[in-house]
Amino acid sequence: MRRRLAAAAALLLSVAACSAPAPDPGAVEVRQTPRGESAFVHVQNLDVITEWDPASSYSNEIIAFQNVYETLTMWNPVTAKAAPRLATSWVSSVDGRTWTFKLRPGVTFHTGRPLDAAAVKASVERTMKVGEGASYIWDAVQSIKADDALTVTFTLKYPAPLDLVASSGYAAYVYDTKAAPDLRAWLRTGKDAGSGPYMIKSWQKGKEDELTLTAYDGYWGGWTGPHYRTVKYRVVPDLDRAWRMLLRGEASFVERLDPRLYARARTTPGVRTSRSPSFQTMMMLFNTAGGPTADVRVRRALQKAVDYQGIIKALRGAGSPASGIVPEGLPGHVPGREPRQDLPGATELLRQAGYGPGGRPLRLTLTYAEGDADEKLLATRLAATLKPLNVTLDARAMQWNAQWDLGKRRGQDIFVMYWWPDYADGYSWFGNVFHSQNPTVFNLTYLHDKETDELLDTLPRLTVTDKAGAGRAFRQATARVLDRHAAAALPWVVTYQRAYLGGIQGYDDNPAYPDVAFVHDLRPAS
Repeated sequence: MRRRLAAAAALLLSVAACSAPAPDPGAVEVRQTPRGESAFVHVQNLDVITEWDPASSYSNEIIAFQNVYETLTMWNPVTAKAAPRLATSWVSSVDGRTWTFKLRPGVTFHTGRPLDAAAVKASVERTMKVGEGASYIWDAVQSIKADDALTVTFTLKYPAPLDLVASSGYAAYVYDTKAAPDLRAWLRTGKDAGSGPYMIKSWQKGKEDELTLTAYDGYWGGWTGPHYRTVKYRVVPDLDRAWRMLLRGEASFVERLDPRLYARARTTPGVRTSRSPSFQTMMMLFNTAGGPTADVRVRRALQKAVDYQGIIKALRGAGSPASGIVPEGLPGHVPGREPRQDLPGATELLRQAGYGPGGRPLRLTLTYAEGDADEKLLATRLAATLKPLNVTLDARAMQWNAQWDLGKRRGQDIFVMYWWPDYADGYSWFGNVFHSQNPTVFNLTYLHDKETDELLDTLPRLTVTDKAGAGRAFRQATARVLDRHAAAALPWVVTYQRAYLGGIQGYDDNPAYPDVAFVHDLRPAS
């Protein structure tokens, strides 16, 4: 979703503990595709596709799109820098306003056309023109020139880390703009215009077997050696059922299990587990524009009511404390701001607003993603905490697309969702979640404050030109959002806990691409 990523930077270098002894062939039965080869079956609890256009895509489809489309660069969690992908090398001018990328030769789109400098130029220019999703990442670009077939130069209006921008999980895809006369309409039928290792084979909107990919034989990375040639994405909100599917070999990879199931997975023969820190934050976004939460005293009371430590304990390793808005390891992180529960403070603020024990009863609506056990835990515990304060919480589990649509219509008091950065920088939280928007996309607090906007608009440039100034601006922005406006609460930062077939080799989490399994890099379970 942008269901729509904390830990010390050093921890980002490791993926903890592949558990379980050598796979027991009798424990997990691997199902075969009709061609006699195993398919990689990725099970998640939410709809996969919300948008087919790579220029506009800004949600769950990242897990598939990163296997279908490619970007110029890719963020490397070990070096914490951009690494080659479609571009093999790049240079920037001293002032950071000119960037030249050398492209990988011999790359073709799934349509058969070459991926060259002209195609890169056309892709980025179209994404900028469409102006949706995360297209803001290209705001610094003034012009793009195809110097020759394999060289493309970007001239910027102001300094920006374009190598990092070009690694973004959204809006940085290079695609064939000539795939169809009406590209958007063509894509929305479930087709793709990518260059990645896999192509769209079938899409069944709203079905459990939602999406199937098949190998692109012309992929520049080749198919020598064992690879998965089929990738399936299945939507299974019931985590117990997802776990049983993994045990039966009907699933290859379950991206999230609750603590109970994850503990079982760690000791189950034939199953491997992975635990690693992320850039993914859990966010409670308060409606600042209408209803009871338009009163800042109610919002501050909600911030104080959350049992942060109790929830993290209940997550049993699936989350760590949040400090500020941006997780540790990224520019924009503010240490020393871990929230704490303060029920007397919450009670007093509710009293001042006319609610609470002895005051008017207060009823609030909270929406969260159906099938997400951690979000359900948050909603359940918050409801129990608020009840003695004369506050009734109407917590509604919804399919992500329906929840998002309701949120864009301001249909709730508290919107629960995850957020992670578009590229490895803290601006994504501020520019997308807390900057004024019309129409609403992800500013589901509906915060509209000119001074806050002006401060947020300085962040991209300062991040490049004045890192100390950027740090001060991030601290000020964090204080305005969380203290002055009390627009949100951040209960935890996600710790990824995966389970997958024990025979699969080569899996690692990259926190810049949340929940993505780069399937071409994997070696199948035998």
